[in-house]
Amino acid sequence: MVTQARPPRREDGSSVQIGALVPLTRPGWIEAGHHLLAGLELAVSDVNDAGGIGGRPLELLVRDTAADPRKAAAAVDELAGLGVAALAGEYHSVVARAAATRADALGLPYLCSSSVLDALTDQPTDWVARLSPPQSRGWRIYADFLLGAGHRRIAVAAQPSVYWAAGTRILRDYLAPRGGTVIELDMSALTPAAVCDALAAHGATALLLLVGHPEPAVPIVTAVRRDQRLAEVLIGAPAGQPEFAEWTALLGDDGAAVPFLRYLPERLTPLGARVETALRKRLAGAPSFVAYEGYDTVTVLADVLRSHGGADRARIAASWPSVAVDGTRGRIRFSRTPGISVWQWAGPPVQVVDRDPAEAEPGRFRILHSG
Repeated sequence: MVTQARPPRREDGSSVQIGALVPLTRPGWIEAGHHLLAGLELAVSDVNDAGGIGGRPLELLVRDTAADPRKAAAAVDELAGLGVAALAGEYHSVVARAAATRADALGLPYLCSSSVLDALTDQPTDWVARLSPPQSRGWRIYADFLLGAGHRRIAVAAQPSVYWAAGTRILRDYLAPRGGTVIELDMSALTPAAVCDALAAHGATALLLLVGHPEPAVPIVTAVRRDQRLAEVLIGAPAGQPEFAEWTALLGDDGAAVPFLRYLPERLTPLGARVETALRKRLAGAPSFVAYEGYDTVTVLADVLRSHGGADRARIAASWPSVAVDGTRGRIRFSRTPGISVWQWAGPPVQVVDRDPAEAEPGRFRILHSG
């Protein structure tokens, strides 16, 4: 781990800058990126309305990662050179891993907003902290839901990816001792029709989509819903594809009753309730959990910057264990979690929810399981 020299001090009253990594173009998940950015920007606005950082405005320098790890690493280099006090954001886990690795190498504090891959860096680091729960926690909670719903033969339609492979491994390791079986379907070789045939042949009662959105997730859902042999098969999407409005726009009724992981409490904090109203205006619709993650990221960084300023990156990174901030979804504190290489918020809420097929309004969700 290399400590970078302090960025240039700004004595002229100019802004304190945070670099923001967000997927805003394809093949990135654009809708998730817009929600993340809406939360980040709203929090910056609220911080500045409250007097900024010691009287200096907080400024967000946004860089589009387009779900490209190399582009994200290059953006970290650029932002570090521009003198940002810290990094925030990113949605895609593999991209966040590239950003975290580079931030660690440069000695640049990075608060990861919405990426869950356990191994965010290869080695333990003090430079990186994370708000979203690690994949191992969330996906085990999802596995508990499957077992509770009576599913023991579970197929995963997976594309090649470090993230999807980690998810498959977590599910298999958790389900096997409890009588569950994971059947892997390689989506680099199978068509949606072939997936249907494999589900029928294996007698699977659940199919989990460990694939990109909208392709090939949407065609797979459509094929399974149309296959009478699979009428009783549960379709699930632990990575959260059904959270966003695009899912319903593309699938209609076929997109209902697809359980996914969401990182929201049953009730938002008072701050969260106020933020929800403001986010609805910015997004012209219901905010996803990703928008709240964005807001909480800046809220935490602003608290740290007020205490330590924006000139000493080492002091900012050293402050992770002393953070105690009220966010939109609860009290945020960071700690060391076994098996996790970064400072981790140990208490983010985790729910398994779906879009209620009995409701005419597509934005209504059912909470199926909490952990």
